[in-house]
Amino acid sequence: GSITTADGSALVKLGNTTVICGVKAELAAPAVDSANKGYIVPNVELPSLCAERFRSGPPGEEAQAASQFIADVIENSQMIVKEDLCIANGKLAWVLYCDIICLDYDGNLLDASVFALLAALKNVQLPLVTINEETGLSEVNLKQKNPLIIRKHPVATSFAVFDDTLLIVDPTAEEEDLATGTVTIVTDEEGRLCSVHKPGGSPLTGAKLQDCITRAITRHKEVKKLIDKVIKSITPK
Repeated sequence: GSITTADGSALVKLGNTTVICGVKAELAAPAVDSANKGYIVPNVELPSLCAERFRSGPPGEEAQAASQFIADVIENSQMIVKEDLCIANGKLAWVLYCDIICLDYDGNLLDASVFALLAALKNVQLPLVTINEETGLSEVNLKQKNPLIIRKHPVATSFAVFDDTLLIVDPTAEEEDLATGTVTIVTDEEGRLCSVHKPGGSPLTGAKLQDCITRAITRHKEVKKLIDKVIKSITPK
């Protein structure tokens, strides 16, 4: 709830990396081929203020890759089922614009982005919307708000890989630059694998990958506890 103008928001600090996520909900007509689904539009921004390596202007390669990664995580984990965002079949649905902005970059952007996204979505309260039978127009009741239905809680765990011998969890920017590769494992609360993201670099043996998955499942529990604790602390009694 760190951004008062957004429908849901969260600020995440991982070491020196700081990421903020704001969710803005708008009403739109669903696509013709999926009349019973809403939309989720994630966007990761790496402005020039967060690190010297980024330039102002259109999103660079790293920001685009991060946005695509977040979109894949939302899709694969089924954290939000798009049918839940539909208000009236073929007529009206919610669009969730999830803007993830890095304020301070010191490595491990993907983990921080996934945490911020999950926490911000859990913070979203959507007003009740009905369609007036007579006029066919939508009516928004701002007094009655409901939280989003979050079906799964994906958590990302990134590792810097050094020639398949050494793995460093939650790498800093310096560790990422020195690493021969990186791998990001996304798991949900049932310990199921939602995504394995390995953009090139040195290969990993199956045993090492299994080790990463085990650690990711352990870390998931810690992160989930932390998010639940914070949400409980801001929920009005």
